[in-house]
Amino acid sequence: MRDLATRDVIRKEMIGLLLLAIFIISFLFMEEIKNDSVFDNLPSSIMHVNTVFLSILIEAVPFILLGVFVSALIQTFVTEQHIQRLIPKNPFLGIGVVLFMGIIFPVCECAIIPVVRRLIKKGLPLHLGTVFLLTVPIVNPVVILSTFYAFRNNMEVVYGRIGLALLVAIIIGLIVYWVFRNKDQLRSHIEHGAHDHSHGITMSRWKQTVYHASDEFFDTGKFLIFGAFLASMFQVFINRNDLLALGGNEWSSTGLMMGLAFLLSICSEADAFIAASFGSTFTVGSIIAFLVYGPMLDVKNMLMMFAYFKTRFVFVLMGLITLTVFAVTMVYQFVA
Repeated sequence: MRDLATRDVIRKEMIGLLLLAIFIISFLFMEEIKNDSVFDNLPSSIMHVNTVFLSILIEAVPFILLGVFVSALIQTFVTEQHIQRLIPKNPFLGIGVVLFMGIIFPVCECAIIPVVRRLIKKGLPLHLGTVFLLTVPIVNPVVILSTFYAFRNNMEVVYGRIGLALLVAIIIGLIVYWVFRNKDQLRSHIEHGAHDHSHGITMSRWKQTVYHASDEFFDTGKFLIFGAFLASMFQVFINRNDLLALGGNEWSSTGLMMGLAFLLSICSEADAFIAASFGSTFTVGSIIAFLVYGPMLDVKNMLMMFAYFKTRFVFVLMGLITLTVFAVTMVYQFVA
């Protein structure tokens, strides 16, 4: 049994190393690869997929590294007692505290899932972890600043993005608390990030942090690479003009912009500049829906959620995010 587990760990590490090697080779030798005669007969769309794929990875990897190191620091230095002292025992007051923790955790959606998983393992209640997951990629200084620069002539989008994100997170946090009652929703097999790296040898906390970060990076990186590949396929082979033609009213344009946010999988620290390019085509409400929905749910973080959380919880959460963002945005458009 132990040999089987060891072989499984080795297999996963080999796959992770292989994927990393493909990424590094593609990144360092892309021009030589593109100019090789072998690729002369390939359709340009294939090379375009490769370019988009690498651009998504290059954009996301620094944030993934940030996320895994934050997660490793939490694993090494934060105890269950620290979490209990920080978070109020009242489940509703706890939501109020977690809503604004993005200010001290400036990570985007590319990096948030390992951090949330680690906090829940350390004792953060499930519904507060969900609120943290949904708000931090939006309510953090870097994302607020990028949204401000992209829409400095239309502050309604900036305030709308922050306000609706907080409202959606509160609603979903309350529903998760009511439905799941803090029952464990983490996958049990994702455990080796927490195993004892010392193997009986005294090891400094900083060295343990590096080991944990390394494990976490290979766990998360596999799903990031696959998600980036799917997102690049969507970006290249789906005609945006055909999609834009469908957004003729508030209902369809809101649904369409949410669909684009999911498929394009753009990092929340850069998505405001993409959204600004749609400003003359879609309503303000649908632009805000794009900016709220994408950081909460896109292709790459959906795959990461399936890797770290139980399947039923992920499907429920995906449904809640989709319905709540759409409903709140529609109400906003009719009231504003």
